[in-house]
Amino acid sequence: MSAKVFVITGPSGVGKGTLIKRLLERVPDLALSVSATTRSPREGERDGVDYHFLTEEQFQERKAAKDFLEFASYSGNHYGTLNSELERCLEKGRSVVLEIEVQGAQQVRQSKPDSVQIFIAPPDPAVLRERLTGRGTDSAEAIDKRLKVAEQELGAQDDFDHRIVNDDLDQAADELESIVRTATCG
Repeated sequence: MSAKVFVITGPSGVGKGTLIKRLLERVPDLALSVSATTRSPREGERDGVDYHFLTEEQFQERKAAKDFLEFASYSGNHYGTLNSELERCLEKGRSVVLEIEVQGAQQVRQSKPDSVQIFIAPPDPAVLRERLTGRGTDSAEAIDKRLKVAEQELGAQDDFDHRIVNDDLDQAADELESIVRTATCG
């Protein structure tokens, strides 16, 4: 069995993080790549665990040095996957999960065409506003920005190998686990 790269993406508020948490509980030999970001930590987030928190200057230096597998700007902040983070997981023979933005997923598709690309979709776009508002972590302005981006992202879902509608969390988690287990055993 060779180590695989699983790209999991979808609009903000669709439940990617929750589904990935369940996936990692069910398939513990998977590794989660920790992304880098220029956004400020949310309450309870830890550097190196939830994200690698970088200043704008640090991010641009890493970008210029080609340290990123992929990077994207989203809602006024930068996000990226460090090559070193991915290699750390793959060198141990572990398949790795990337939770990234749609534009980053497109970059990974070009540089790692054997990656397994999974799009998480909402049952209805209106659900995203409810979920984002319910999280209580973003201002109304930030939520509006995220929803504008979500409209564009939903238009790209047909470009992905797999599409999971997160209508029922247990069913979506089962589908995600099935995709991963099939890809790693095949």
